[in-house]
Amino acid sequence: MAQFSRLEVAQAMKDTGMIPLFFHSDIELSKKVLKACYDGGARLMEFTARGDFAHEVFGELTKYAIKELPGMIMGVGSVTDAGQATLYMSLGANFIVTPVLREDIAIACNRKKVLWSPGCGTLTEIARAEELGCEIVKLFPGDIYGPQFVKGIKGPQPWTSIMPTGGVAPTEANLKGWFDAGVTCVGMGSQLISKEIIANKDYAKLEQDVKAALAIVKAVRK
Repeated sequence: MAQFSRLEVAQAMKDTGMIPLFFHSDIELSKKVLKACYDGGARLMEFTARGDFAHEVFGELTKYAIKELPGMIMGVGSVTDAGQATLYMSLGANFIVTPVLREDIAIACNRKKVLWSPGCGTLTEIARAEELGCEIVKLFPGDIYGPQFVKGIKGPQPWTSIMPTGGVAPTEANLKGWFDAGVTCVGMGSQLISKEIIANKDYAKLEQDVKAALAIVKAVRK
C-alpha cells in the first residue's frame, strides 16, 4: 500500500522540483544512495526497476525508507505493464513512472489512487494521458525534445504539468532552460548519481550534489 496519496505525491513533485532516478541490484548500496539523497534534501526517489529481482530490492528500500527516512516518497520507474505496476504498488510504491503511455497501467493505478506518470512524446499522447487522469506527464526522452517542446505544449495547454527525464543535468544553465520553459519538475539519473560516485561509494559527494541541485532548482524557479 502507498504511504502517500497521489495528490500528496504531485504536490511534493511540484514543491521540490526534482526527482533522483536510480537503480542498483545491491540492496545495501542502494540504501546508502537513498539516504544520501534524503540527507541532501530530496523527498522523492524513482527506483528505475530495470534489473532482475528489482522488486526485491525495491521492497527492502521501501521498508528502510518507512523506518528510517520519514517523508521519503518511494516510486518506481521503467514500469511496462499493469501487472508490474500492481506488483510494485503491493510493495509500497507511491508513484509509478512508465516509458510509454499505456491505459492498462492508468487503470491499475487509478483504482488504488496512486500517481502515475507516463512517458509521452506528442501533444496527442499528453492530452490522452490527462484524459486518463494523469497529473504530471513524463517527457521522455527529454534530450530529444528539449525545452522548446515544453514551451510549445504549454502554449495551447497551459494546465499541463511536465516532468522531463533524460537530458537533465544539475547545472544552472540546463535547469534554467527547463524551468523557464515551464516544467513542473525534472527527473535526474546518471547526471546526478554518477557511475563514479557509485564506484567510489562517495555518498558524501552525492549528498552535496543533491543539495546543490535542489538549490539551483529553487533559484531558477524564482
